[in-house]
Amino acid sequence: MPLSDRDYMKNPPPQRGSGAYRKTWSFSLNPVLALIIANFLFYLAVEFSSKARYPFGDSYQIMADRFTYYLGLIPYYFTSRPWTIFTGMFIHSGFWHLFGNMITLYFFGSFLARLVGNGKFLLVYFVGGLVGNAFYLWLGEPLSIAVGASGAVYAIAGALVVMMPKLPVRLYFVIPVPLWVVVFIFFVIWSFVPGVAWQAHVGGLATGLILGFFFRRRIRYDFYR
Repeated sequence: MPLSDRDYMKNPPPQRGSGAYRKTWSFSLNPVLALIIANFLFYLAVEFSSKARYPFGDSYQIMADRFTYYLGLIPYYFTSRPWTIFTGMFIHSGFWHLFGNMITLYFFGSFLARLVGNGKFLLVYFVGGLVGNAFYLWLGEPLSIAVGASGAVYAIAGALVVMMPKLPVRLYFVIPVPLWVVVFIFFVIWSFVPGVAWQAHVGGLATGLILGFFFRRRIRYDFYR
C-alpha cells in the first residue's frame, strides 16, 4: 500500500465550523452607482434645506437654499469659492434635472465603465465636469448659478460617440437609432433652451470627444499588439 493510501496520510475531513465551509461575502459599489447615490443625497439636502435671501453681486439679492448658494457655481464669487467648480456638479435644480442626468449616467456610464474600466470612466466624468464648469466660468453670466452633472454626462456621451458611434440606442426606449444621433439631438435640444448652461454642455462634450479619441487609439493598439 503506498503511503498516500494509508489512513494516517490522508487529509482529515473538515470539521463543522471550520473555514472550509465558510463563505466569504464581499460588497463592492461600482462608481456609477456611487455617483448616482452621491447626487441623490445632495438633492435631498437641497430639497430639505430652507430658503433665504442671500447677497447676489454688489446690489442684488437672491432667494435660494444654502447648498445651492454655497456649492453651486456662481462666476461672480468663484475667486472666493473655488471649490464650487467641483461641488456644482452634485447640485441639481429639481427632480427632473436630477433624473435626466442620472438615468443617462446609469446607461451610458455603465457601458463606458465596462468598455474602458472604472478608472478611465471616472477620469472622463470628473475632467468633463470640471472643464464644462470652466467653460461656464469663461462664457457664462457672472451673476448666475450653474448646477448639475450635465457637463460630466456629456463627456461620457462624447467618449462613447467616438468609440462606439453606431451603438444602437432606443430613443425614448422605443425608436432604435445610432448613438451619435441621440447625442446630437439632445445636445441641440437641451443646449439652447433658455436657462440651460450650454457652456457646460459644450465643454463636457468636447472633453469626452478628445478622451474618447485617445481611448479608441489605445484599444486598437492593444488589439493589434
